[in-house]
Amino acid sequence: MTQPNNKTNLHEETDLGTFIAQATTTDKWQVLSYSAPILPIHAALLRTGKIFFFCGSGNDPNRLNTPYDSVVWDVKKGTFSRQAPPLDSNNQPMDLFCAGHSFRPDGQLLVAGGTLRYDPFYGSPYALMFDPIAEKWVKILSMNNGRWYPTVLTLGSGRVLAVSGPDKDGKLNRQPEIYSAFFPNGWNAFPRTSALPAYAHLFLLSSGKIFYSGAQMGGTGVTPRILTLPETFTSSITETVVTGLQDIAFGDQAASLLLPPAQDQKVMILGGGSGKTATKRVNIVDLKASNPTYVAAKPLNYARMHHSAVILPDRTVFVCNGSQMNEDTTKSMLPAEIYNPATNTWTVVAKQTVPRVYHSVALLLPDGRVVAAGGNPQRRVNELRLEIYSPAYMSRSRPVIQSAPQTVTYGQQFTIQTPQAANIKWVSFIRPMATTHSCDTEQRLVDAPIISRNATSLKVTVTNNRNIAPPGWYMLFISNNNGTPSVATWTQIY
Repeated sequence: MTQPNNKTNLHEETDLGTFIAQATTTDKWQVLSYSAPILPIHAALLRTGKIFFFCGSGNDPNRLNTPYDSVVWDVKKGTFSRQAPPLDSNNQPMDLFCAGHSFRPDGQLLVAGGTLRYDPFYGSPYALMFDPIAEKWVKILSMNNGRWYPTVLTLGSGRVLAVSGPDKDGKLNRQPEIYSAFFPNGWNAFPRTSALPAYAHLFLLSSGKIFYSGAQMGGTGVTPRILTLPETFTSSITETVVTGLQDIAFGDQAASLLLPPAQDQKVMILGGGSGKTATKRVNIVDLKASNPTYVAAKPLNYARMHHSAVILPDRTVFVCNGSQMNEDTTKSMLPAEIYNPATNTWTVVAKQTVPRVYHSVALLLPDGRVVAAGGNPQRRVNELRLEIYSPAYMSRSRPVIQSAPQTVTYGQQFTIQTPQAANIKWVSFIRPMATTHSCDTEQRLVDAPIISRNATSLKVTVTNNRNIAPPGWYMLFISNNNGTPSVATWTQIY
């Protein structure tokens, strides 16, 4: 077996026609008849189709030394299963409140950081995996220092980068580090970078470089920039500033995402707050340009912070949750809205019933619906109601995937069996979300170009770029000429 040691080369790791959204009476929100058993501060869609919630001490300092809850929600059955809490070497519970997370190539969720103490907050160095099949926590080697409100990002190599967050002494951790099962100590650190803010929104680019969008929690004054990882850990990460972001002071609890499809390399930032006030600002940057710069796009209909942005399989962006004012449900923006990248338009859609602010989440389900959960408008006040949004396409006749491979490799051509083959416009891989605090480094929609077709099947191809589609499990959707998507099947790209 090769020993990659301390190099960061992305390829060394082996473990690795447009539909326009329309306001319509056929889209709807539904508040479920049961509630979440814990505040879902952290949420991830597992490759089993179930949703994983965890909260640590849940913004309650009285729970600091008590066992912490995590649950797996079987959305189809409406049931929750609880997991044994992870314990440290002293058999004390690890508090994963305000950790960071992203998926490993095998579908396990790597969770790093959390809370050592409250007021002021000190960051935990602990790291774990959550196994989606066994549905249990697995301890791995700890980071070099603590991180609270960190950002965790899976690279094209399958390795995992962790940045920022207050350390075990409450000081901002400015030493990025990378996890690999092949490193003797698990984590190798780089020299210090600029003071990247807590929950800095990071996106892996096709070049292997990393983009910080300007969305974050709290802020440190660091502007959007592209980070280039060096070949060894003794060298520093190179930083190149990206200009043009409007309302640059309004990055606090903004949302940002890699617009679909990922091959376009465009990142959108939307909304966010400064102090207690939110903005409608929407800016987009084309990161394939020789000198990328943000440009204004059509603004939101409603100013928001604490909101969620979810890529839908019809290649639009769904926005829900959030408020005009910091942690104020009386100023909540209940109407959801959908952005169409092809037309640069926003469409207001159905209203949420439940106002959701700080510590709320939203995730795409494999059937194309969106779950909205959580909300923590003040300490120890928890919103446990669950709500599901059904886009208009849920009421249409939808294409069906009869069969597709469960595993594919980079550059591979593969076949999808579908009786609607003649009418299919897009094939899309969507990486499942792992989200907290309006931040998600995971979600992306990767186009799988259609090479040929007959009456009952499509031949499509997988990108040959690991940075476009980091190794791991994806939802595979097909969409017809009206933009209506199928229910997804699960496929692992490796």
